[in-house]
Amino acid sequence: MSLFKDMLRSGESLFRDTILLDYDFQPKVLQFRENEQQRFAAAIRPLFQAHNGRNLFVYGAPGIGKTTACKHVLRELQEETDDVVPIYVNCWKENTTFKIFIKICEDLGYKFIQNKKTSELFQLILQKLNKKSVVFVFDEIDKLEDTDFLYTILEDIYRKSLFLLTNYRDSYSDLDERIRSRLGPEFLFFRSYNQSEIAGILQQRRDYAFVPGCWDEDAFKELVEKCTETNDVRVGLYLMKEAGNLAEEKSSRKITLLHVAEAIRKVDDFHIKPKEGLDDELQLILNLVKDRSGGKIGDVYSAYAQTGGEMSYKSFQRRILKLKEARFISTEKVSDGSGNTTLVHYSTHRKLTEF
Repeated sequence: MSLFKDMLRSGESLFRDTILLDYDFQPKVLQFRENEQQRFAAAIRPLFQAHNGRNLFVYGAPGIGKTTACKHVLRELQEETDDVVPIYVNCWKENTTFKIFIKICEDLGYKFIQNKKTSELFQLILQKLNKKSVVFVFDEIDKLEDTDFLYTILEDIYRKSLFLLTNYRDSYSDLDERIRSRLGPEFLFFRSYNQSEIAGILQQRRDYAFVPGCWDEDAFKELVEKCTETNDVRVGLYLMKEAGNLAEEKSSRKITLLHVAEAIRKVDDFHIKPKEGLDDELQLILNLVKDRSGGKIGDVYSAYAQTGGEMSYKSFQRRILKLKEARFISTEKVSDGSGNTTLVHYSTHRKLTEF
C-alpha cells in the first residue's frame, strides 16, 4: 500500500463550495418546513387582493430554520409580484427605531439620508410603501432597544403584514400593550428538528459542498448525533466545515471520525451569539451568575435587586431562561429539604463535548 495514497495533490480540495456551509445560505429546497412556509404564505395572501395581511409572531429555539423559512417565502414573493414589497430587518444589527428606518430607506433606494430625523425618514417610507402592499419581517425582536417603529408602522402603513421573529415566546409580553392590541398576531411555533430531519438537512448541504465520496459515513453519523444533541443546525454546519478543513490540513482524501472528533474539541465556546451582543441588563445578570455560580436563583435575584434593579422576579426568571437558551448558563432543579429550587451555573466555557 502506498504511503501517499490518501494525500491530496497540489490544487486538490475536498470542498466544492464552502458558501453552502454558511448558515445564511439559502438552499433552493428548504426541507421539513413546508407547513410553516404555508402559514407565512397564508398571512401574506390577502395583500394580493389589496387587503390588509395578517400578522405573525414566530418563535422557537435557535438554529431551527425560522429565518431561513421566512426568507424563502420572501424570495418567492419577489419572484411572483412587484406589487408586494418585502422588507427584512435583523434587529440584532438595527436595534432602534432610527436605525430601522435608515435600513428600510436604504432598501427602498433612498440615498443621502444619514442627517435626516426619524420622522423625516418615516415620511420617505410612507411615500413609497403606501402606494403598494408590504411584508415586514423583524428578526430577533428581543434585541430591540425600543419598539416605537412598530406602533408607527401599524398605525400609518395601509396594507401590510408584520412577521416578528424571536427565540423567546415571552418577548410578546414585553411589547407595549398598545402595540399588542394593534398587532393582534397569530402565533407560529417552530418545533426543533428531529435527528432524521437534521441528517437530511446536513446531507443536502454535504452533497453540494463537498466532492462526492470524501465523507466517511461513520464520521458523518457522529456529526449528526452531536448536532442533534445541541438542537442547532448551525453546530452541524460549523463542524462539517471545520472537519473538512482539518482533513485537508492533513492531506487526507477522507473526512474521518478523527477529524470530526478534533473539530468538536476545537469548539470550546460555541454560543448562539457573542457575549458582547447581550444588552446591558443581560450582561449584568450574567455577571451576577458568574460571581454566584452554583447558587440559588433566588439569591442571584436578591443580588440583582441590591444593584438597584427593578425587574420583577418573574421577569428575572425569563431573563435567566434567555441566558440558558443561548448557552451562557445552565440551570439545575434540586430539592433543598424545604422544597424545590433552581441552581444556576455560569458556563461561558462550556464545551460542545459536554452537550
